Parts: sequence; structure tokens; C-alpha cells
Amino acid sequence: MIYRLGVIILEFKKKLIEVALPLDAINKASSREKSIRHGHPSTIHLWWSRKPLASSRAVIFASLVDDPSSHPDKFPTEKEQMAERERLFNIIDRLIQWENSNNISILEEAKNEIQKSTNGSLPSFLDPFCGGGSLPLEAQRLGLELTFRTLSTKIGRIFSFRCRMNP
Repeated sequence: MIYRLGVIILEFKKKLIEVALPLDAINKASSREKSIRHGHPSTIHLWWSRKPLASSRAVIFASLVDDPSSHPDKFPTEKEQMAERERLFNIIDRLIQWENSNNISILEEAKNEIQKSTNGSLPSFLDPFCGGGSLPLEAQRLGLELTFRTLSTKIGRIFSFRCRMNP
């Protein structure tokens, strides 16, 4: 925040999701995930519009992490910005793999990147219409504090022990 003459001027930084995403990798991981049945949350509760966990995780991460172009002091050239973007894409690529869903080191790496873009603290995550619970589940994996609303009693029971649930 910048203060000028008693007026608060907010400084906005572009997020990675606004500039670029590795869509091919996300689509491939999401398609593969639909064929997995053992240990997948979709086996607990059927929801008519379930979002793939891979794309949910990628979208949450990319919407919280600053794009390198937002930091011209750290990445002054286009080449340096592209190199940093590729590093972030590499994190996303590892983050979206089903086998890495509970990989603590990859989740911690993603969490650290989010903290770099959010002044060292993890933001809260609000999902007023959580549906099948894909977004709250992935936000929880990334260490975000959750608040959500659901009509499903099954989803409420799954998450209520770890977060706030508004009726």
C-alpha cells in the first residue's frame, strides 16, 4: 500500500494466472485424474460438476503467485522474466501430478512461493459455493485457512474438523 495525502493507493501486482499458464500440462494431468478411482475424493461423494483436483490446485497457486513481470527490479529483462516463469511452471507441473498430491516437499515449495507473493503470510480462502469440495481441498493442501459454504452434509463432515464452515 502507498499512502499519499491521506489517501490509500493500492499497488496491484499481476498474478501468474493473468499472464500465462502451462495449460497443456494442466489439461493432461486433469484428464489422467478422471480415470483414477482408488483413493480419489470423487469416490466419497458424487457431485454433478466436480472440478479436477489438478486444475484446482494449479488455479489456486497461479492466482496467488506474482508474475515475474510484477517485479521489474528482480527480473528487468524479458528473458529473465521468462526464465522465472518457467521455474514457476515447473512447480505447477510437479504440483498437479496425482502422485504428488500429498508430497510434503512439493506442497511446501508451493506454499513458500505463495508466501513470497503475499508478504510472508498465507491468505484465507473463501468458497461460498464449494460444491464437490475440490477447491477447498486443494486450498487446504496448500496451507490456506478455509471458509466455505456447502449444501452437502458429506462435504461438510469431511472438512469441518480442519476449517470454518459457515452454515
